[in-house]
Amino acid sequence: MKPAILGGIPTRKEALPYAKQYIDDEDCIAVNEILKSDFLTTGPKVKEFEEIIANYVGAKYAVAFSNGTAALHGACYAAGIGVGDEVITTPMTFAASANCVLYTGGIPVFADIDLNTFNIDVKEIEKKITNKTKAIIPVDYTGQAVDIDAIKGLIKDRDIVIIGDGAHSLGTKYKETKVGFVADMTMFSFHPVKTITTGEGGIITTNNEEYHTKLINFRTHCITRDINQLENKDGGNWYYEQLDLGFNYRMTDFQAALGISQMKKLDKFIARRKEIVSRYNEAFKDLDGIILQKNEDYSDTVNHLYVLRLDLDKLKIDRKEIYNALIAEGIGVHVHYIPVYWHPYYQKLGYKKGSCPKAEELYNSILTVPLYPTMTDEDVEDVINGFYKIINYYRK
Repeated sequence: MKPAILGGIPTRKEALPYAKQYIDDEDCIAVNEILKSDFLTTGPKVKEFEEIIANYVGAKYAVAFSNGTAALHGACYAAGIGVGDEVITTPMTFAASANCVLYTGGIPVFADIDLNTFNIDVKEIEKKITNKTKAIIPVDYTGQAVDIDAIKGLIKDRDIVIIGDGAHSLGTKYKETKVGFVADMTMFSFHPVKTITTGEGGIITTNNEEYHTKLINFRTHCITRDINQLENKDGGNWYYEQLDLGFNYRMTDFQAALGISQMKKLDKFIARRKEIVSRYNEAFKDLDGIILQKNEDYSDTVNHLYVLRLDLDKLKIDRKEIYNALIAEGIGVHVHYIPVYWHPYYQKLGYKKGSCPKAEELYNSILTVPLYPTMTDEDVEDVINGFYKIINYYRK
């Protein structure tokens, strides 16, 4: 069947995006109530949302931020990362996973990935650990949990903090325990394409009281009224002190209200995502020219992204041409991610292409497939049919 890009009939008349938020009337009502209330920010809804997230993952504390990047910045601050400290992370991630290290004066160190799971390779982490290593930021790529226990085994005799980047993995379980409980700190993102949304927003979960206090302070300029932290304890009720240099990274109350409402639908969102992923896995496992991401048994994964790897040796054209052909079919594929150190900014810092060859090989061959809860069964079948059409046409 001739591809649409060559003049054939497209699989779909209307383009299907790779991701999309779901906002219903209950969400709108929840936000509107706050817009009409006394507190648009610094009110009670943020704490309520934090408690809901903490309870959901089983952590003692949660601290909400204006976005996931701000939350990662806060986690690096709480971990004490400073000038010259090295922090190991994956290059197969959004730039924020490394940028947050630079914000505090640290040095991102990129460890290569596993070409089967697409997650950071624990053996590669071990190669990168030095006496300057202060933290590790493993990313749950697509939503699949990294092997935290294996990482902990590497650092059991070292003072190294694990900051889990769970931007993709809200709801995922690692060995029957929800992501957000096991690492020293874990970040979740609430960007519109994530499993739930607050418009923009992020949060850090932790079981460590010291980290919790530092995170609370950091998001509010490091200004506090907490009598236990004040140097001058004789001030009036109005009195406050700035203890360090922090930032204005607060989440608003109307964002938190949206998050609270979204959390009521989380189980349904998860169930639908798993249904779609199951259908994709069944459909694509036998498509010659496609390689599926391996899901390890220890991860009960809630996919934020569904990523397919092209077996380019079996295809006549490259990833860019496959991408363009699928877009012409109305299938809104995407690419996640460009290796962080490939960006011009990182190149100017001295990072070189070729340092993580497996991540680079993966980047050159992957496509992100549409996945979101409001996809209909017909949408899912269109995606499958579109891929079969294009891969079969361009197979050698």
